[in-house]
Amino acid sequence: MSISLERRYADRLEEFSARHPFLVDLAMVLALMGCAALGGSLTLPSAEPPDQDMTATVLTGVACLVLLKHRTHPRTAVVVAGGCTVAAVALGYLVTPLLLAPVMAALYWLATLTDRRTTRLYGVITTLAVILAAVFTDSMDHLSLLLRTIGPFFWLMLPLAAGNMTRLRRAYLHAVQARAEHAERTREEEARLRVTEERMRIARELHDVVAHHMALANAQAGTAAHLALTHPEQTQKILTDLTGTTSSALRELKAALGLLRQNDHQDDTGPGSTTLEPAPGLARLPELVAACESAGLEVTVTTEGEPQPLSPGVDLTAFRIVQEALTNVTKHATAEAARVRLAYTGSRLLITVTDDGTGKPAAEAPQGRGFGVMGMRERAHSIGGHLCAGPRPQGGFEVATALPLQPSPLPAEGTTP
Repeated sequence: MSISLERRYADRLEEFSARHPFLVDLAMVLALMGCAALGGSLTLPSAEPPDQDMTATVLTGVACLVLLKHRTHPRTAVVVAGGCTVAAVALGYLVTPLLLAPVMAALYWLATLTDRRTTRLYGVITTLAVILAAVFTDSMDHLSLLLRTIGPFFWLMLPLAAGNMTRLRRAYLHAVQARAEHAERTREEEARLRVTEERMRIARELHDVVAHHMALANAQAGTAAHLALTHPEQTQKILTDLTGTTSSALRELKAALGLLRQNDHQDDTGPGSTTLEPAPGLARLPELVAACESAGLEVTVTTEGEPQPLSPGVDLTAFRIVQEALTNVTKHATAEAARVRLAYTGSRLLITVTDDGTGKPAAEAPQGRGFGVMGMRERAHSIGGHLCAGPRPQGGFEVATALPLQPSPLPAEGTTP
């Protein structure tokens, strides 16, 4: 409790000193003048005081008044105060802490406001000058040489050490404040980065949902319009599938928007909560194939190797990549058939989607306006996989990706996965 009170009073004193520096300096100078005047009147019991009373008053007054400039000229203050003190000692005044008070204050402010090298240089010179004056003065003939030197040395080293500690404390507080500000900036940057990453994830998800279902719906509607007069039964089936496509789109959009509306404090089982369907995975691949076939695209799915359980993130990524690849075939390729190959090899899942068309996805178009291939590549990289897409030499387009069965960290920049 006492430590906190002392720290509180010290903080208040520093605040007052920062707001009213001249008043603090003036009070300090007046107090030092009183100390120096009292020190000039002290003598040893067996010694006589010097006769130059006016000279001592002038010297101590100058040594104290120069301290009013210690904030802007700490070196000058030490030189002037030290010179006046050495002159007073040489005149025969007894070396006491009261007489040394002005030069001690100057040394303290020098150690506080300047660097360590300057403090050592001026501190050593001032201490040696005062010690030499005390050794050769007549007022201290009754004392041994050890007492003449150890006294001034001790009293002048004390303010240097105190000033050094004050300077180190201020440097420490400044470093702590700088670290706190840096941490605050880092937290803000990290928060902005997380918001950006979340926006990109939501954008990819909405793009996959909207682009796929709208492309299928457009293809189904076009096929139904083309066959309406010649094949009414087939048209009826396509329109039924179109209803299922739009319903599926609405369900996935509702799930995505429901996650955005949900807050951290909302209980999913409480009143007013919406039951969201699980994220799609490769288990819904037959449904995706059926939707593509209703739009006039024949899709063949082959599986190689023993199917392995996938983590939810990898399962969703695999489904979205196949979904986007088939959507691009439906929208941009004049293809009648597409092939999906799933190969489980060791700890990786290899997915290949090929078609026999002549067009190419919008993301590979000359103007580069699409985001299909870009989104697939980002999805693969987000779980530690990689994706390649491009035209095949024998015609058509191919999307090939390798995904880990379990998510892994992103590969380092400049390395090939």
